[in-house]
Amino acid sequence: MKLLNDWKLVILLCLTLGLAPFFPEPHFWGKLKWIAGGANNMQPMDWFDTLMHGFPFLLLIRLIIVNFTKKDES
Repeated sequence: MKLLNDWKLVILLCLTLGLAPFFPEPHFWGKLKWIAGGANNMQPMDWFDTLMHGFPFLLLIRLIIVNFTKKDES
């Protein structure tokens, strides 16, 4: 559980796995645009790829929520 709460690791994952490959645009950003455009012709592998590239961002959102709710309880 310690790894999931490590800010440095989660941010590193977002900047590397979450955004790779970087050119011509971040891969995850391209997938989000594809989904926003209606997800036409998306195959199951594309959905899995979106999940894998989006997972670091989900960890970051989780970490932010956990830290802010923990401070509110104190």
